[in-house]
Amino acid sequence: MNDMHKRQDAELLQLVTFSIGDEEFGVDILKVQEIIRTMEITKVPKAPEFVEGVINLRGKVIPIIDLRKRFGMETRAHDKNTRIIVIEINNMIVGFVVDSVSEVLRISADTVEPPPPVVAGVESEYIKGVGKLADRLLIMLDLDRLLSREEKDVLSQV
Repeated sequence: MNDMHKRQDAELLQLVTFSIGDEEFGVDILKVQEIIRTMEITKVPKAPEFVEGVINLRGKVIPIIDLRKRFGMETRAHDKNTRIIVIEINNMIVGFVVDSVSEVLRISADTVEPPPPVVAGVESEYIKGVGKLADRLLIMLDLDRLLSREEKDVLSQV
């Protein structure tokens, strides 16, 4: 019976889910360091268009990326639901601005399908898969592909 439990646990994915516009996204909870309210973001000259600036989080300077801009979506003013998800990508700490954070979700790996060519206007290269939940679809982001090598180099210098 224990082996069966272990097998079931191995097939569960733990995700932090968040919204951008009408779409719901999920990222691996192990990559998420923390979720914070928006704070004052300092603009950085000559930063890529999707980089909103940097914040000082407990003495660490962290680049902040607006996922709406990254995905080519219409920008929107921050409100009381806007959050910054602090994530580690390839040993680099980055903050992603999202419209709101929904929940921590456990879904079975077998409910995830490979991404179609284009999902909700987000290029499929950023998408790991689409999770089918009872009443909705969850777009699972591939954080390692969200930024190109060149973009990561630029961010490391911000």
